Amino acid sequence: MHIALLTASPRTDGNSRALAAAFADGAADHTVTTVDLNTVTSGGFLRDCRLCRDADGHCTIDDGYRDLVHDVLVPADAIVLATPLYFYGLPAVLKNVVDRLVCYLSAGYPRSAEVVAAMPGKRLALLLSSEEDNPALTTALRTQVQQLCRYLRQDFVAVVHGVGNRRGEVAADPRDPIAAARDLGRTLFDVHHTDYLLDTPRDTAAW
Repeated sequence: MHIALLTASPRTDGNSRALAAAFADGAADHTVTTVDLNTVTSGGFLRDCRLCRDADGHCTIDDGYRDLVHDVLVPADAIVLATPLYFYGLPAVLKNVVDRLVCYLSAGYPRSAEVVAAMPGKRLALLLSSEEDNPALTTALRTQVQQLCRYLRQDFVAVVHGVGNRRGEVAADPRDPIAAARDLGRTLFDVHHTDYLLDTPRDTAAW
């Protein structure tokens, strides 16, 4: 299976990067494409597509985002986001990646049908680091990711949360998020996931 592992931290030796490395180690039986998002969106933030598309409908922001969409996200069976918590939400670089996806989903983009068809059905997991361990700390970020998955019809299957401030300190978290991230890499496509709706056919037992 193909996994897109997107890292948001500018610290190459930071705590969320340590979680990402452990995940990739656990997912060694799959094809993992790791992308440092800080190198992808150098062209800046989302703009007015009505003004910055070219005559053929392509985005004119000249950076690595188009390749990220078509070469990494479209063929992926799962997407894993590895990120620190910034002011109780998504870091700007990750939010920008989410925001700019609209340009490639819009009917004004010549290859939008390809992107729209590829988004549903993927599994998505979150590797998250923070310096605090308040139980409500990550609520806003988790909710935003959950709503993104709802819109794209993807399955939000797992969160690994590690606590640490100094680089690499997440390894000292007594809950052992490094091991949890490694285990998630191994089991990502086996993780039990349910998200029932009113009319979802389901058995009377969970297992």
